[in-house]
Amino acid sequence: MKIQPQDKSTQNEVHITHIFDADRKLVFDAWTDPKQLEKWYAPVGCSINFASINVRESGQFHSCIYNPEHGNCWCKGTYLEITVPEKIVFTMQVTDENGKDVNPIDMGMDTNWPAITKVTLTFEDLDGKTKLTLHQTVSESLAKTTGAYPSWIQMFNRLNEML
Repeated sequence: MKIQPQDKSTQNEVHITHIFDADRKLVFDAWTDPKQLEKWYAPVGCSINFASINVRESGQFHSCIYNPEHGNCWCKGTYLEITVPEKIVFTMQVTDENGKDVNPIDMGMDTNWPAITKVTLTFEDLDGKTKLTLHQTVSESLAKTTGAYPSWIQMFNRLNEML
């Protein structure tokens, strides 16, 4: 796992690269199958429940990560692009349990956390393995101090174990 330098306009945002010892289609499917997502798409010690999920372009999700230490974190998003098995782009924003937008500050998040972030995932075939690159439109240093960055790493490790 390593950070890849990107162009100057996004170089301070989150960029994570992870190599999975699994076929690209298997890794891609783990991001698009709700039953698989529920098994790994939460940090260690947490779980996720999808109130709704429709994995298709313009489809949406509404989910809650249950964290026994910090409480529930509801969010929603829209799938902007899905190119099987190469790319997934979606938004993420904080909500309440009814899906109503909530200011991240009101949920105890850092005052600099953006109301909406965009996540871009690219899946590259590496002779039976998969190189996944994640880009999120939030400051990498902010993501590291708030726990978002290590949460991605933990989720990738959980996905690795599942595959």
